[in-house]
Amino acid sequence: MSLKSLVPRPQRGERLDGEPFVVGEATTVVVDPRPELIALGILAADLLGRVSGRSIEVRYADDGAADRDVIRLRVLEEGALAGGAEAYRLRVTSDRVDAVAHGTAGLVHAIVTLRQLIEHPGDGSSVVSPAIVEDAPRFAWRGLSIDVARHFLGVDAVKVVIGVMAHYKLNTLHLHLTDDQGWRLHVPSRPQLSRLSSETSVNGDPGGFYTPSDYADIVHYAAARGIVVVPEIDVPGHVNAATHAYGDLTPDGEPTDAYTGIEVGFSRLHADLPATTPFLEAVFGDVAAMTPGEYVHIGGDEVLTMEPGEYARFVATAAAVVRAAGKKVVGWQEIAHTPLEPGTVVQYWDTRVEPDAFVAAARAGAKILMSPGSRVYLDMKYDANTEIGLDWAGHVELRDAYEWEPTTLIDGLPAESVIGVEAAVWTETIRDLDDLMFMLLPRLAAVAEVAWTAPESRDWDDFAARVSAQGPFWDRLGLRWYASPQVDW
Repeated sequence: MSLKSLVPRPQRGERLDGEPFVVGEATTVVVDPRPELIALGILAADLLGRVSGRSIEVRYADDGAADRDVIRLRVLEEGALAGGAEAYRLRVTSDRVDAVAHGTAGLVHAIVTLRQLIEHPGDGSSVVSPAIVEDAPRFAWRGLSIDVARHFLGVDAVKVVIGVMAHYKLNTLHLHLTDDQGWRLHVPSRPQLSRLSSETSVNGDPGGFYTPSDYADIVHYAAARGIVVVPEIDVPGHVNAATHAYGDLTPDGEPTDAYTGIEVGFSRLHADLPATTPFLEAVFGDVAAMTPGEYVHIGGDEVLTMEPGEYARFVATAAAVVRAAGKKVVGWQEIAHTPLEPGTVVQYWDTRVEPDAFVAAARAGAKILMSPGSRVYLDMKYDANTEIGLDWAGHVELRDAYEWEPTTLIDGLPAESVIGVEAAVWTETIRDLDDLMFMLLPRLAAVAEVAWTAPESRDWDDFAARVSAQGPFWDRLGLRWYASPQVDW
């Protein structure tokens, strides 16, 4: 089978003989009568109906073995497929489509693969050539971090991003919810954070925040597409929005002024102030209670005015608070310089620093999440002529985002300690969804393939040919994207 339409590249794809399966008026999605599968069937019907232009019905399963014109979604017992929890198998014949997986996440991946395989011959029909695809991801964590603090992104826009993430089989949405410029999540125990510190953005642009119901909407929408939300409350630096709302977090007890610039490193909390630990307990407790996923991100980056000893005490306190709330800890790479509990996730972003701390942390049981700025910071300009973006980590063209290997990025790091790959996009210059998509596409597809596909199956020329087929899909969705000169679009 030609894989030119599939991104990321699957483990195995084979063309079968026979006439194509026609996605038409008689096509039905069939699922077992379980709530989570019914919801998945509705999602499948919607996604496939949108790309085919047909209305697709959903029905509960009977035996279904002899049914024609069906897209049958089934869950198998754990271990029935090779490749773990997200593995799936998709089989397309002229009569029917069968998708099996260990759970709903794998079935979402199968639906996405089927969606990418739909062709439009030009006669108004939508068809899928007979094929079998057997697939599973390389890494368990395949993410995108979005900075909604410097410029706010509303719920509907976040949902668009989630849809694109799911289309490329990413499974983790990391929301950078707080920074110097704004606080974007209402936490009931500290209402002044959203009341006083949500309306500002970089350059005085409009702000905003998510209510608990907004956040729940995002979490549930993502979960239906196999994506978990990891919230980040960035401490002890990047906290001017917090100290603007609560003066007791400053040594003199006075709230700081609002900030709409883009400098970093000037704000901080103080480990020994009486208000600090209760603030951490309240905020992280609320965030953990709102978050079904197992991880909460404590930030920890770019704290330029705190002595190492105080920083280590602060990280220990914040991590203990998160663990007490029942969550696992994620932090930016600076936390690797402090004692960490096994299982803590260290997010590596600055390749200019010495590797020793990360190797030591990994050997002590930490997991390393790869987000190298020079490869996957997707707010970096494509080239010197890119109208938006920054360039402190250099220019990141499409090939730069594709041609790198996560397990060899840090000298001496045990390969098994790498939990996954996460792109990041910071919004100092990105003001709306159009700007965001222009910076994400096509590079997010490249990062997704690095995270999903084994290195021996990745090839730049092959990827360039396959990603070129994605442009018409982005156009149909009305997404703004960058036509990299490295690809023949």
